Amino acid sequence: MDFPRDFTEYMRRRQEDYPLLEEALRAEAPVSIRLNPAKRALPLRHERVKWCSTGYYLPERPAFTFDPLFHAGVYYVQEAASMFLEQAVAQYVTSPVVCLDLCAAPGGKSTHLLSLLPRGSLLVSNEVIRSRANVLAENVLKWGWPEVAVTNSDPAALGRLTHGFDVLVADLPCSGEGMFRKDPASRNAWSLANVKLCAARQRRILHDVWPALKPGGICIYSTCTFNREENEENIRYLAERLPAEALPVSIEESWYITCGFDDRYPSYRFFPHRTKGEGFFLAVLRKPEERHRPFSVPTGNRRPALRHTPGDEWLSDAGAYRFTAEASCVRAVPEMLAERLLSLTGRLRVVTAGIPVGEWKGKDFLPTPALALSTAFRHDAFPTVELAWTDAVRYLQKEAPGLPPDTPKGYVTVTFRGTPLGFVKHLGHRANNLYPHEWRIRSRHLPETEVTLPGAGQG
Repeated sequence: MDFPRDFTEYMRRRQEDYPLLEEALRAEAPVSIRLNPAKRALPLRHERVKWCSTGYYLPERPAFTFDPLFHAGVYYVQEAASMFLEQAVAQYVTSPVVCLDLCAAPGGKSTHLLSLLPRGSLLVSNEVIRSRANVLAENVLKWGWPEVAVTNSDPAALGRLTHGFDVLVADLPCSGEGMFRKDPASRNAWSLANVKLCAARQRRILHDVWPALKPGGICIYSTCTFNREENEENIRYLAERLPAEALPVSIEESWYITCGFDDRYPSYRFFPHRTKGEGFFLAVLRKPEERHRPFSVPTGNRRPALRHTPGDEWLSDAGAYRFTAEASCVRAVPEMLAERLLSLTGRLRVVTAGIPVGEWKGKDFLPTPALALSTAFRHDAFPTVELAWTDAVRYLQKEAPGLPPDTPKGYVTVTFRGTPLGFVKHLGHRANNLYPHEWRIRSRHLPETEVTLPGAGQG
């Protein structure tokens, strides 16, 4: 593995133990996952990620594509160092909040935030690039938590939601040095000029969105890069210019996390030769308190709540939700968050919000695939057919599944190890696969043996 010469020279001047870092970057990267606490428990006995209560290292990398539980949102494949977000949230977010995940695709931090934020919180998960926003929506819907909206808006548009958010998570686009061993493209694209460009873009993005953070609100800033321009120097710049106060995060010595290079502004670094993970940087900033005009709730773009929808009986607690219609789709959003959610999303491009419950097609009202994956789904709302691993993978490849002869006609939930994967419509002589075409496993390959997490067993 070759590294850009300018990168090597840059790091040698600033990192005394650079030879150890380079050696680690040439080694195989660890594999880690994070479990969904609201879904099926997996009996894993592997090494835990010390700074994340639901994180595990795997001894090997399975073919996640062919594990139905991965597609069901039972776990998320995430780099271990970035799970350090949990510590910042746990120490500074102790009551319900409105949180913005600014650059959220593909969804690692958003799914983690949904598991971490105090109940009663609302997450707005944003991605400015539309194709990546669709991937983000898929991963968030599979995770299954209803207290979220996925948006596709520019930071400047979000910034116009003055004082609309209590917490801002800004995992900003960076030069990606911390991912060199996993992503050859990041090595090929690296240059000193790009580092400066990334640092300037990060500052611009934060300036654009900063008005949306409430006075006294928390900003969690992170990158997956090593250089100081995008990390400590940006924190110093932001602390002085925005302004903001850099806050400490409590860590344990056994985690081998490195404190940042500027003692005036607390920050935290992950180096792969010191911690078991990739390169990562995190700092917490607090916006100063000030007298402010509260965020005003727009009224022009509200959608009327439905008095009744045929999908309300498909939720385990329909009374806890407000149902709204958009085109042919009916959505359910938590009632306690509905006003706040509508006030925010009325000004943004919304990809999805709450639970997409069902969709009208002619006279038929079809349950959406996202409903089956939602933690609010009432599992006895439809007949259920348990699929063997081979049939489950074929279902996820968008093939017509074989159903037992006594399967009743109509909509049927298909499960794997008791976990819903989606729906089929059984017509008697055949079954229509309702899994989304864009979510399907594109490979037509079928491994010879069942793919599962190492050590997970059959549960």
